[in-house]
Amino acid sequence: MDALEFHLADEAATDRLARRLAPHIRAGDVIALHGGLGAGKTTFSRSLISAILGARTEVPSPTYTLVQTYDGPDFPIFHFDLYRLEEPDDVMELGWDETMDGLALIEWPAKAGDPLPAWRLDLTLEQTADGRTARLVPHGEDWQTRLHGI
Repeated sequence: MDALEFHLADEAATDRLARRLAPHIRAGDVIALHGGLGAGKTTFSRSLISAILGARTEVPSPTYTLVQTYDGPDFPIFHFDLYRLEEPDDVMELGWDETMDGLALIEWPAKAGDPLPAWRLDLTLEQTADGRTARLVPHGEDWQTRLHGI
């Protein structure tokens, strides 16, 4: 499967995309969120976390804490913001190994280095003149199969 692209005219469109993706998420999934400052990574994460939890949830940006954890109905959710991470090895101190039992949403994933798994969903958000573009690139057959439903 090739990448999927979506035009997101506004924050509501970002929310709708996250809610379409939410039913396809499973324990052990990793979503790597790429994009510049203000591209919408945290907005998307907030919507996805709220959709999985089944209610609007306060989802603060983990910029300063580096990781926020949420108890989902079926698995935990780990929301990482690695922007301030100084060394890739530091990611292990954030409880990286514990994320294998839940969902890991990772903003600024390039900062993770080698621990970033090859089987993941890459989501790139780019600002455009009329909103944003979201590009989903599945890595692994399981992701490719599940993305047919969105």
